[in-house]
This record gives sequence, C-alpha cells and structure tokens, in this order.
Amino acid sequence: MIKIRLVCVGKLKEKFWVDAQNEYIKRLQKFCKFEIIELQEKNNTSSVTETLNKEGFSIIENLSGISFLFDREGCLVTSEQIAQLIKSNVQKSSVLTFVIGSSCGVSDQVKEAIKNKISLGKVTLPHNLARVVIIEQIYRAFNILQGTSYHK
Repeated sequence: MIKIRLVCVGKLKEKFWVDAQNEYIKRLQKFCKFEIIELQEKNNTSSVTETLNKEGFSIIENLSGISFLFDREGCLVTSEQIAQLIKSNVQKSSVLTFVIGSSCGVSDQVKEAIKNKISLGKVTLPHNLARVVIIEQIYRAFNILQGTSYHK
C-alpha cells in the first residue's frame, strides 16, 4: 500500500481544525497509509532567514520517496491533476511526501531539495486551513482515481 507523508511546520491548535484533519485521515486509510510529521516552529531565532534555515534542516531530514512542496510559486493544479500526479509517481516510489512550510515559507535549501512544487492558488489561506485543504485534496485525488462519486 502506498504511503503518503505530510510534513508540516507547526501544530494544529484549535479543535475544529484537528477534527477536520482527523476526519479526512480516517477516510484516507482505505486508500493509503497516511502519516503527518509535525515539525516544531523555530520562532526563537534572531531573523526570518535563520528561522527558515533551521526549519529547513528539519524538513530536509524528513523527506522520503518523491517529495512535493506546497509553494505559492509552484504550479497551479486541478484536483484531477493532483490525482494524476499521485498515480504517475506511485509507479516510481511507494512513498510520497508532501511538505507545508511555516507561515514565513521555506528556506532556499528546501526549495532546491524539492523540485516538485504545487500552488494552492493565488489566494492567501490561513496555515491551518491550507493543511486541511491539502489533506482533503489528497483524499479527493484517491477518489478520482477510484472513480467514486465523491468528486463531482
């Protein structure tokens, strides 16, 4: 079974975000082994660059298989394209890692390490909402691939 990993900087704090996340993770279990790796935000540094570099080191340590970075400068994709991205890369690796950086973004080292970049669009989303949207889109992608009625 394919393993999908979501590496995130920061934790969900509000119960409603946790509940939404957990509902989609529960639904995903029939399609894949889904794992969230929450990395600690490094807010105690003197500059944003230093913060991103420290967080970036942790992100890079947790990359596995084929990795994808959610980045506002990434490629705009449809739900169907996310499904095809998963389908085509599953043939190359049994592990796919999706990465969400901090609210300040990610370091240049992370951008260099992860060649595949995806954008959620031109709007700015709260970090917690973006995480739930990404998990839902992964769930939707599997439903598209299975031909269920979830994706209309």
